[in-house]
Amino acid sequence: MRNAATVLGLIAGIIGIFVGMFGFGWVSLTQQVPEAGQLGMFQNPGFIQFASFAAPLLCIAGGAMAKSRALWGGIGLLLGAALFYAAFGFNVATMFPIGFAGLGGILAIAAGKPDEEKAHF
Repeated sequence: MRNAATVLGLIAGIIGIFVGMFGFGWVSLTQQVPEAGQLGMFQNPGFIQFASFAAPLLCIAGGAMAKSRALWGGIGLLLGAALFYAAFGFNVATMFPIGFAGLGGILAIAAGKPDEEKAHF
């Protein structure tokens, strides 16, 4: 289960990088060119820029930690999924990062009997 959480977290983070780059870029564009904001603006642009950076980072770091520190990795993955959902909602662009990070987080936390002899709880 730890290996699955690692793979899911890394995939979620890589896909999330593209979502984050688009979100961060869109906020920057609407701040520089106000006319572009007519196509759609975010309610809280500072939070969107923070989540665009932090959510993929939490997914990748959580996936990387899932093998050795499954509890911390799972918490990181679940926080990454929550940030994606809070910032961008659930839509066609975010369904895979949210789903992969959420499932990876659940699998990492559920790995109560670890592959190694020391438990993470």
